[in-house]
Amino acid sequence: MAETVERIGKYQIKALLGQGASGSVYLANDGFSNADVALKVINPEIFRDPEFGAVHREQFLNEASLAGKLNHPHIVAILDAVVTDDAGYIAMEYVKGHDLSKYADPKNLLSVGDAIEVGFKCCGALDYAFREGVIHRDIKPANIMVAGGTEVKVTDFGAALLRTGKANDTVSIGTPAYMSPEQINGDTLTHKTDMYCVGVVLYELLTGVRPFVAPTMPELIRKVLSDAPVPPSKLRPELPAGIDGLVLKAMDKNPDGRYASWADFALEMANIGKLSVYLHSIPDIEKYASLRSVEMLAKLTDGEIWELVKVARWTRVPARTVILQEDAPGETLLFLAKGDLKVTKQGQLLNLISAGEWFGEMSYIGNGDIHRQATVETMTDGTVAEFAVADLENTSMGCRHHLLRALLRNVVDRLVLSNVRVAQSAR
Repeated sequence: MAETVERIGKYQIKALLGQGASGSVYLANDGFSNADVALKVINPEIFRDPEFGAVHREQFLNEASLAGKLNHPHIVAILDAVVTDDAGYIAMEYVKGHDLSKYADPKNLLSVGDAIEVGFKCCGALDYAFREGVIHRDIKPANIMVAGGTEVKVTDFGAALLRTGKANDTVSIGTPAYMSPEQINGDTLTHKTDMYCVGVVLYELLTGVRPFVAPTMPELIRKVLSDAPVPPSKLRPELPAGIDGLVLKAMDKNPDGRYASWADFALEMANIGKLSVYLHSIPDIEKYASLRSVEMLAKLTDGEIWELVKVARWTRVPARTVILQEDAPGETLLFLAKGDLKVTKQGQLLNLISAGEWFGEMSYIGNGDIHRQATVETMTDGTVAEFAVADLENTSMGCRHHLLRALLRNVVDRLVLSNVRVAQSAR
């Protein structure tokens, strides 16, 4: 019967995406914006359930309350919500793809580098959510959508603990195989409970099995609370050094034994990712880290940094390669993520550029009317990001604003340095 629904509110139903005991999810079209959305519709009987109706209603209201509040490239956006006494629906960003559980199969595992990158992106998403007052509480492969490659988006915030919410939000909700010991025990929760879940997800992505499996729920709970998981490398010997320490630290029984912050956890992932074969390409984890570490970009949000990651053309460049030629036309902006460059004009050394610096900004600001002022050549092997004007114009206003301020600061700093050098040479 659910399949015959044609319209719910302002949404035209196009197809049934999934159906469960608590409700249905449809592919729908927003008649106002003409955008496709995933429409989660609650089964009215769920709200009327005498035993669990109140809990289900509170979960649904929690998720509905997040409409328009979590804006992150790796979180499924909640766009709209309507809740009445006996019904309700939530419109979410439609992710055309599948969930991460596809890659929890030992016959279909991701590469080590891809698994680490997925974990890294989840860290950024959950760190952002926590800073917005939200603890997810039900992180598992089925609640992480894959849009393609390693592009993931965390979804299903129905079990979320809103830190500004009611005290009874701490009711034990989640999936036992992924729940932290403190969540099972009903203790006070912090971001470290989601960190534990990410550790379990990583364990499963790397090995194809869950760390704790049991034939009954009481036995599973006992294992989660008491047993030490088998180190991942025992199940997959080719895993790089450091993986065991990373995953097992995130899954420590005691929250104090886990990483102090999401940033610490993500940094450790980035360091280990460099040891894998994935180093031969340029993973998003490396691109993000290189931009996030730039002091002049500190005011950019996490989402704005990801915008820059996506619009740039990233390349590894061998030593002694000319990247820009003086007097040549061009309007792209460039960023040195790794390595060292030298800047010369008519063969005379003008400057040295280190990792984390921008160059080519004069031609970029001049929209190509100003030809390249100098020749830029790599002194060592390096990694360079190139930004086209048209692509940057498609980023958000906040991203462009903060980037332009950073570039102007860069130009001013170089002019000041040039003035100092002129003054010194005149003495």
